[in-house]
Amino acid sequence: MNNNKISKVLSVFFGGALALGLVTSCTAGFEEANRPGNCASAEELGRDNYNTGSFLVQMQNAAFPEQENDYQMWQDLIGNTYGRYFTYANNGFAGNNFAKMNAPEGWINHPFQNCTPRVVSAFNEVKRLTNAEGLGYAWALILRAQAFLRLTDMYGSFPIGAEDDPNAYSSQEKVYKTLIEDLDLATATLSGMISAGGGKLTGYAESDNVYGGDFVKWNKFANSLKLRMAIRMRFVEPEYAKRVGEEAVKAGVITENSENCLITYVPNGLFKVSVEWGDSRACADLESYMTGYKDARLEKFFNPTEIAGDRPVIGCRAGAKIENKPTAGKLYSAANVKIADRGVWMNAADMTFCRAEGALAGWSNMGGTVEELYNKAITLSFEQWNAGDAKSYYNNNTNVPASYVDAEGGYGSGFSSLSSLPVKWDEGATPEQKLERLIIQKWIALFPDGQEGWNEIRRTGYPNVSEVSQTPVYNLKVANRIPFDYTEKVNNPDIYADAVQKLGGADTYETKMWWQKK
Repeated sequence: MNNNKISKVLSVFFGGALALGLVTSCTAGFEEANRPGNCASAEELGRDNYNTGSFLVQMQNAAFPEQENDYQMWQDLIGNTYGRYFTYANNGFAGNNFAKMNAPEGWINHPFQNCTPRVVSAFNEVKRLTNAEGLGYAWALILRAQAFLRLTDMYGSFPIGAEDDPNAYSSQEKVYKTLIEDLDLATATLSGMISAGGGKLTGYAESDNVYGGDFVKWNKFANSLKLRMAIRMRFVEPEYAKRVGEEAVKAGVITENSENCLITYVPNGLFKVSVEWGDSRACADLESYMTGYKDARLEKFFNPTEIAGDRPVIGCRAGAKIENKPTAGKLYSAANVKIADRGVWMNAADMTFCRAEGALAGWSNMGGTVEELYNKAITLSFEQWNAGDAKSYYNNNTNVPASYVDAEGGYGSGFSSLSSLPVKWDEGATPEQKLERLIIQKWIALFPDGQEGWNEIRRTGYPNVSEVSQTPVYNLKVANRIPFDYTEKVNNPDIYADAVQKLGGADTYETKMWWQKK
C-alpha cells in the first residue's frame, strides 16, 4: 500500500462528534460495498428485512473490520503492533508510527473519524426502523457494544451518546457500564425469543456474515463480550467485575470452536496487509515465545521466510528501522492466511482462559479448576489451528521462551528470553507466576486479534515484551492509549477539554486506561 493511500482519511463527521440524532438513511459514511444503490426506495429496502439488514451489515464491518484500509488503519497499525503480533515492514512507516508513539495525525484520528460515524448512523437507522425492539434491535446493540468497546480501549473516554450533550464524551467507566447494560437488554430479548422458539432462533441470514442468522450463537457472543469486559475490569472494580463475569458464564458463553466469532469478508484484511501488500511481518516477541516453547501453532500463524535460515519463521523487532521493504519482506515472515479466510474476532480458547482467570480470582461456577480450564483453553486453541495434540505442549515443564536472534542482514537486534516460565501449570507457583503463565498462553491463543493482545499487555503487564527497537517518544514498551482526534481541539474545544478531564491524565500515549489498576 502506498504512503499517500495510507494517509487518506474521510472528512470529519459533523465536526468529529457523533451527532446522534442527525443522521438519515443516506448517510455520507455509508461504505459503497455495504449499501444498496443511491437511496433505494422504501419498497426495495423492505424486502426480506433488507431495510434493517443493510445497516446491520454496515455495523458488522465496523465492529469486525476486514476491509483492507479499515483493517490496516484500525487494527494492524495499532492493535497488531502494540499486541506484538506484527510489526511494520514498510520503510515508509519507519520514521513516524505507533510503535515509536509519534504516529501521523491521520493515523491517530482515522478510527474515530471513520468507524464511529458508520456505527452511529447505522445504529440509529436500525433503532428507527425497528422501533427499538425485537431481534434486529438486539443485534444492533451487540454490534454497537463490540465496536464501541474497541474504540474506548484505543482512546479512553469516548462519546457514546450517554451524556446530556449527545456529542460529549463519557468516562471509560461509564462507557463500560453502559455497554454492559446494553448487552443485558440484548440478551434478555434474545433469551426470551430463544426460549419461545424451543431453543432455536434464526433470522437475517442473508445479512449475517458471522453466524449466518443463528442467534443462539449471537446470544453466546454477547455473553462472552460481557465476560471479556468483566475480566478487563477485575483489578479496578473487583466486586462488580465478579458479578458481571459470573452472570455471563451462567447465561452461556462461547465454549466450542464451532461458536467462534469469524466474519466472512473477501479479501481478508490480514491477507491484504501482510501477504499482498507486505506492509507487516511477524513480530519478534511472539516468535521468540513460540519458538522457545516449540509451539506447533507458529507455522500455522506465519509463513516461512523467503531466505533460508536457522529457523523457518523469523519475526522482526517491534519498531525496527526498516530501510528496504522488499528486503524486509524476504527476511521476515508474513501471516499464513489466504484471501478468503474468515477473520477471527473471538474464540473459545479466549473465553476459556477468561473462565480460568475468573477461577484464579475466586469467581464461582467457572466450570472447572484453574488448571483444568487452562489446559482446556490450550487444547481448544490447538484444535482451532489444526496444530495437533496439545497434551505434550501443556505438560511440558522444560521449554521456555527463546532469546531472539535477528535474521542475518536484518534491521533490528537481539534480546534475551522474556520469561523463564514453561507451559505446564504449577499449582504451587506464586499468584503472580500463575497469572503470568496464564496470560502468556492466552496472548498466544488470541492471535491474530492484536487489539486483545494489547489489552492483556496493558491490563496485566504480561506477557513481558521487548523494548521498542527505535527509541520511542515515551518511556514505554507499548502505549497505554492513542491520543484523541486532533481536530476535536479546534472544532469542539469545550467537549475536548471535558474529554481530557475524564481521562484522568493528559491526552498522550502515556495516560492509562481506567481499567489499568494492577
